[in-house]
Amino acid sequence: MTENDKLKEACGVFGIFNPHGEDAAPSVYYGLSSLQHRGQESCGIAVFDTEGPRGNMNVHRGMGLVSEVFTEETLQKLKGNLGIGHVRYSTTGGTALTNAQPLVLNYAKGTLALAHNGNLVNTGKLKEELEESGAVFQTTTDSEVIACHIARERVHSASAEEAILKTASKIRGAYGLVIASPRKLIGVRDPFGLKPLCLGKRKDSYIIASESCALSAVSAKFIRDIQPGEIITISRSGITSNFDLCQTRHAHCVFEYIYFARLDSTMDGVSVYDARLKAGAALAKAHPAEADLVVGVPDSGITAAQGYAQESGIPFGIAFYKNSYVGRTFIKPTQKERESSVRLKLSVLKSAVKDKNIVLIDDSIVRGTTIANLIRLLKHAGALKVHVRISSPPFLYPCYFGTDVPSNQQLIASSRSAEEIRQLIGADSLGYLNVEDLKSMTDDLPLCKACFDKQYPMDISV
Repeated sequence: MTENDKLKEACGVFGIFNPHGEDAAPSVYYGLSSLQHRGQESCGIAVFDTEGPRGNMNVHRGMGLVSEVFTEETLQKLKGNLGIGHVRYSTTGGTALTNAQPLVLNYAKGTLALAHNGNLVNTGKLKEELEESGAVFQTTTDSEVIACHIARERVHSASAEEAILKTASKIRGAYGLVIASPRKLIGVRDPFGLKPLCLGKRKDSYIIASESCALSAVSAKFIRDIQPGEIITISRSGITSNFDLCQTRHAHCVFEYIYFARLDSTMDGVSVYDARLKAGAALAKAHPAEADLVVGVPDSGITAAQGYAQESGIPFGIAFYKNSYVGRTFIKPTQKERESSVRLKLSVLKSAVKDKNIVLIDDSIVRGTTIANLIRLLKHAGALKVHVRISSPPFLYPCYFGTDVPSNQQLIASSRSAEEIRQLIGADSLGYLNVEDLKSMTDDLPLCKACFDKQYPMDISV
């Protein structure tokens, strides 16, 4: 599926504290590069020298990929042993450099840098409260609202952690935060655990990241997932945690396991790779097909396709060649040009599919445009039948927690039956993963699956 017809994650965050003075920026760079799948619009790094004067902070932000924004020369200028970074896909606020993160706030007691993954549901109320006290906003993001509340609370608090706790008690929604003060690295995870956040260690350095794959990128060892509601502080004195906001009810975003997270990550004890294999196996049980070959849409459907093949006994194969050197299709200005980019990016291996009945696996159907194009390409290459299997239930409802699910009018399943969708995309049969199978896919982990069943974990009308 192209980026234009694919759900987008909000962001990825990364932070590291090197107690012995090693510059943090190179590690943040590699960590962000491993989280690039979570956001490709903008990125940034902010660093503090914990031995220097308070407020001695350097920051660099830019539009584009990590490798495009940062050069060796840029990284060398970012001197400091405490650093945080961010990759962004916008869900609130537009695509503009002013909205790039980390955000930096200077206030009466010092400086803070903040990077945020997620989305709040009570931003309006929080913003009104700040505006009444004279706050002027530089961006249109809920991330700035969080940062401004922390800065305001810091004036009346004994520590940055106290100010963060007061702010976290007010905000409602999904968030994974990394915050840098001149002497501390702080991580915050929302009480439902909607957004992922984990802790790692490399020698004496500690890392906080959105996914465990980012720890591997900097040769760090995974220690544990940060608990939902936990505020964790890393400084020269060691690690401390505050659990005041922790609760028994959790609701982890199911789409992390279906699509967002990188295949080699583990989140809240569940391997993303294993979850996708299980989804494919569940699909094979629920929606069998008479076919000669099981194939996946690169790269999102490959693992589920392997699971389907293993369970069904139908051979797994490769039907598409992916050209990794073609630019991102979502930047093309017209739909026609985007479709041309799809053909440049994915081509069918004719000898693999000619005169065969194919099971085609993908993780989702949002608008339906790309899957229809792929079916046409397969049949043009000689495939006899194309049976489409989707490793998620139909998208029926919008997400309010940082996933870019379109409005109901744009969701193909919101007003059409599976049979109507099958006819529209040109498939010979169509089957979705059952909502009931999501639980076994993630080893009974408590999930937020509101985009499928409308059961939001919190009141979204605030």
